[in-house]
Amino acid sequence: MSARQAARVAVLLPRPLSRTFDYRVDRPVPAGTYVSVPFGKRIEAGVVWGSATGEVPESQLRNVLGVSDLPPMTPRLRELLGWVASYAMAPLGSVLKMAIPVADALMPARAATGYRLAELRPEGARLTPARQRVLAVLAGAGSAVAGSEIQRDARVSAATVQRMHRAGFLALEPLAAATLSGASHAGAGPDLSAAQRHAAETIVQRVQARDSRPVLLGGVTGSGKTEVYFEAVAACLASGRQVLVLLPEIALGPQWLARFEARFGTAPARWHSAVPGGERRRTWRGVAAGTVPVVVGARSALFLPFPSLGLIVVDEEHDASYKQEDGVIYNARDMAVVRAAKEGAAIALASATPSLETHVNALEGRYHALALPRRYGDAELPDIEAVDLREHRPEAGSWLSGPLVDAVASALERDEQALLFLNRRGYAPLTVCRTCGGRIGCTACSTWLVEHRRNGVLACHHCGHRIPVPEVCPTCGVADSLTACGPGVERIEAEVRRRFPAVDPAVMTSDTMRGPADVAQLVRSMEAGATRILIGTQMAAKGHHFPRLTVVGVVDADLGLGGADLRAGERTYQLLTQVAGRAGRADLRGRVLMQTWEPEHPVMQAFLCGDGPGFLQMEAAARADARMPPFGRLVALVLTARDQSILERFGRALARVVPPQEGVEVFGPAPAPLGRIRGRYRARFLVRGPRDRRLQAYVRTWLGSVRVPAQVRIKVDVDPYSFL
Repeated sequence: MSARQAARVAVLLPRPLSRTFDYRVDRPVPAGTYVSVPFGKRIEAGVVWGSATGEVPESQLRNVLGVSDLPPMTPRLRELLGWVASYAMAPLGSVLKMAIPVADALMPARAATGYRLAELRPEGARLTPARQRVLAVLAGAGSAVAGSEIQRDARVSAATVQRMHRAGFLALEPLAAATLSGASHAGAGPDLSAAQRHAAETIVQRVQARDSRPVLLGGVTGSGKTEVYFEAVAACLASGRQVLVLLPEIALGPQWLARFEARFGTAPARWHSAVPGGERRRTWRGVAAGTVPVVVGARSALFLPFPSLGLIVVDEEHDASYKQEDGVIYNARDMAVVRAAKEGAAIALASATPSLETHVNALEGRYHALALPRRYGDAELPDIEAVDLREHRPEAGSWLSGPLVDAVASALERDEQALLFLNRRGYAPLTVCRTCGGRIGCTACSTWLVEHRRNGVLACHHCGHRIPVPEVCPTCGVADSLTACGPGVERIEAEVRRRFPAVDPAVMTSDTMRGPADVAQLVRSMEAGATRILIGTQMAAKGHHFPRLTVVGVVDADLGLGGADLRAGERTYQLLTQVAGRAGRADLRGRVLMQTWEPEHPVMQAFLCGDGPGFLQMEAAARADARMPPFGRLVALVLTARDQSILERFGRALARVVPPQEGVEVFGPAPAPLGRIRGRYRARFLVRGPRDRRLQAYVRTWLGSVRVPAQVRIKVDVDPYSFL
């Protein structure tokens, strides 16, 4: 190979393209090297993907501008990105963008400093509430904390932190590597039960043997699954390899992080959308350099550049938030299984309510199932009872039945806590005019606006459109004729304040929790007993451990069963089980009251009886009869356009060229249940095929036979979770 050939490389850029671009580099660099290159008038971060194509004349080649000091992206990660692109039918460059989301992390690290508490507090200095919050944030920190993190967690300005430093409250020091990498595996965990020990030993053996066959860690809520996989984390750290723990929501973080730090002596690196940019940059570089041994994060953490990954844990593996619905559409749980196989890493999928796909994989021997049938220690599962709303109808203007109100009152008398669960944000899902019957809808989406009384607005939960609550009906112009229909959590809060005026309830939703700091503050309030009644959506239903929470009330258990969602029954059962699992997790007996209009429904009966295996068997039989996942394969095509007539014409044209293939059926085009979002009309096709056949090649052939109008966009969703 000549020097000139050696100096030409093909670079993949994080753009929605699948091709590479040739560049000239002043020295040979291996595939996987992170580089910065000119692209048009911009400078882009990219990855050397292999040998140059040779299609560009030497005179037209542009130079690589910078070569990162980081180790190259591993062949295993590059292979994973290619696999995901092929499976998800996404441009390879779009998948690469998920793997290098912090472009400036490719260049040499800047010196980073943070703040810690000064050894001596200045005498006579004024302690404002803001300063007290800063001191509280730093009180539990074992090392320096970045200023941006202090601002976020203490809800203060940069000026407040700087003034406290000048006043002598805070000392500056370099951000220690330990804040990212100092996980010690020397700490001993709690005594494990026999079932926990067996499960832990099994996963540890997988870690030591580099066995990537998935393990399903099941068991009832509160059975100690986290402590079991912590044993595997310790074994992986002892071997010198890295660990990735995926959590479905940021809300699961505070208590999990506290448990991790208590066990391992320091917090792991975090990776999710609320992590400040500087911390993300340091974490990404530390992972790539192999100096960050443990990362806990949301689904995007799956694509971090681990050079020596030894264990992946997918906690709450059933959670729908692992499915990314925009951009590159993928399921992080399934891709985690693929990454573990390519890395030679052990993988554990943990859930008290495993998904049907995972359950079937375990039944058929592809996954190894481990079960924890009892709660940890002396804790018992709560008593569960249905409140038939046909017999216990709430009084007019109320949404809580007599039995549920009495149960909450009894808990308060015993100095215990209650959780009221309703998976609906805002005050009311619908606003109707009593004069003309008009409903106030979104101007850009085919959905109704939700009243948020706290903010005095009607809001669309799909596009974010907001308007002030009107004083007159927009349709007929009559004043004082608008009425809120149905309850959201804000309306339940109003009723709780009316019924229990001495109690100040807390509301836990994505509207009230602006980030991890708000969640952490609420968790502390619950743990201290300062919050007596918690009202929340699914954010409050999973992962939290409140020892004095004994009563859980499900305000509308039937809410998730409507519509044509393939997984409606499964999701309802999982959510009910998870929220019920918040009750009685310590030495106090728990009680769950489920308000329902249809207690005889099979899903409700399975939940009342605690018959998870029976429910999964029933659900599996129904899916198998319909040849639906996991007993068949689906690919959804969602067509959108601003002009409805163009969309309909293209849908008909696409239907005319459906390729015939034995065993493959195509349904559609049909208007989507949400027929318009953000001003774009929507139509759907659904492709169904046998379980043992991938449908991507079929869909590529089909779409390749038509010319797509410029006004039409096509979203391909392999293994769809949403049918809206």
